[in-house]
Amino acid sequence: MGAVPFQLAMGAAQYKAQGEIGKFNQRVNNRNALILEGQADQIEAKAEFDIAQFEKNFTKIEGQTKVALAKSGVVMDSGSAYNIQLSNVYEAQLQKELIKYNSQVAVANKMEEANFARIRGTMARNESKLAQISTIAQTGSNIYSMMNKPKGVA
Repeated sequence: MGAVPFQLAMGAAQYKAQGEIGKFNQRVNNRNALILEGQADQIEAKAEFDIAQFEKNFTKIEGQTKVALAKSGVVMDSGSAYNIQLSNVYEAQLQKELIKYNSQVAVANKMEEANFARIRGTMARNESKLAQISTIAQTGSNIYSMMNKPKGVA
């Protein structure tokens, strides 16, 4: 009968360890999800910065172009100069929208990665719970076998 308490102690230790491992893996995956969400925030901030830099550069180039055209005696409000200026404004808007779109795609990807990290964490926790159930069943089965063994059998 001395083996029964030992079997119970071993089963309990294994049960506890399995639970701790599952909780740890879930915490790691949840932390990874938070990091990925932080990266998504950084992508959004970088997109805002990139747009601001683009607008700054565009304004500078636009000003330089206007000065150069004015020095040449070109009338800015009509003809080719106006069409070029309008085309540049449309192109600038397109570039800003492209920066926004690319950042939104990258943010969506990071958020999806974060969601999957949380799912992996939940799965790890659930796997540890299943392992704990298996440990309980195995420990119970072992104890039952020990207690119902015919006398004299080793």
